[in-house]
Amino acid sequence: MTTETTKSPAFMLYRVNGHGKDANWTKIGAAWPNRDGKGFSILCDAVPLQGRIVMRAYTPKPKTDAEAAGGR
Repeated sequence: MTTETTKSPAFMLYRVNGHGKDANWTKIGAAWPNRDGKGFSILCDAVPLQGRIVMRAYTPKPKTDAEAAGGR
């Protein structure tokens, strides 16, 4: 496993179809900065044929007490 995929991603990638309140956002991948700071490694679970790709900064949600203890 590469170093980039063992850390939380810096960005999440979404396929966005439509505009404004009617837009449909589907998560399609993630991106990690390269070690030299000159680009990103992108992991895509899907590549859309229509719509646009939006890359948004990722902030992980804090784990709940149950998740931290190994529960669901």
